Amino acid sequence: MTRNAGKLRQVQGFFQDYTAGLKAKDLRRLFDQEASQAYAALSRGQELGHEPRTKLRRLLFRARIVFLGLSYKLTPARRLLFAGSLVFALLGLFGIQSVVSGDRFTIDFSPFWFVCSIAALLFLFTLELVDRVRVRDELEVARQLQSDLLPSAAPQLSGYRFAHSYRTANEIGGDYYGFTELAGGRLALTVGDASGHGMAAGLLMATAHATLRAALDVDPAPEKVLTLLNRALCRTGNKRAFMSLFYALLEIESGRMAYLCAGHPFPLLRRAAGEIVELGRGGLPLGIRQPLEWAPESVVLAAGDLLVLYSDGLAEAVGSSGEAFGYHRLKQLLHDRGDPQTVHDRILRAFEDHLGAEPLADDLSLVVLAKL
Repeated sequence: MTRNAGKLRQVQGFFQDYTAGLKAKDLRRLFDQEASQAYAALSRGQELGHEPRTKLRRLLFRARIVFLGLSYKLTPARRLLFAGSLVFALLGLFGIQSVVSGDRFTIDFSPFWFVCSIAALLFLFTLELVDRVRVRDELEVARQLQSDLLPSAAPQLSGYRFAHSYRTANEIGGDYYGFTELAGGRLALTVGDASGHGMAAGLLMATAHATLRAALDVDPAPEKVLTLLNRALCRTGNKRAFMSLFYALLEIESGRMAYLCAGHPFPLLRRAAGEIVELGRGGLPLGIRQPLEWAPESVVLAAGDLLVLYSDGLAEAVGSSGEAFGYHRLKQLLHDRGDPQTVHDRILRAFEDHLGAEPLADDLSLVVLAKL
């Protein structure tokens, strides 16, 4: 009895480890969102035409799309293995019998073909999984290198408090923000968003980071920095490689801040009296064309003022209700008082509640600073 109880505990322990982290919403997402996304990815590039109206023909039509989509995303050798596994399954489904010595001995080959089909699919699955693990490991290295470009801690400035965070929709993100202390008691503030997602956006972000560091060494004035960044991004030669950016040069002691906004969501400045002001004006993102005309603006941060900088992954995120988080909701969250960390956490809690079961669809950067 004790031995059986021990075995049962082992089985329960294995089941708990095997299903660790599993949530009901993950299962729903598997058959709802992920299945539709997989079908969209497999059907991309195929001549689809109009789907049949009858259920049976529609099922056969989609099965053909999935088969071709899977097949042509495999290497030729794996494609042949995949087709062979399906043939084995059909042979097992219909069954082949062999009779030896009249009616006295019968061999049913259907289990054999089913075993061959399962073995071939498992072998193919293993090969594809190993490839994915290798890519994931490389992406993890790239993600770590990218995280090294972002601030690990907020600057410790007398008279100021900071809170910040960064989330990516994929392993590699295209958002960027930074704090750079400069000579003469100044601080460069930057929040940007590279076009696209994944590796391409991450490479563009890394290019912008390197160019920004060089620009700050030459001349940290907003118009000078954005001109150099725009020139570097235009030279990439890819018209889809552009980046929105808010850049500000803050004089720490006086609180005077000169800034430029290139196609980026306007930061929100909550005055000590409660008034909320948008910083910026409409403009093109960097990398669209050159030259671009700049009209630097300035504002003075007074004691009690609070500044919120963010990327569009915050305001434009669509939640379970099908609605975007919205700029109006973000402004409403600033009416309640609190230090930068309190305001930062309040915004993120509201954001998580808004998303619900929906995954993060875009990178998210959030920076909150206050002048004491």
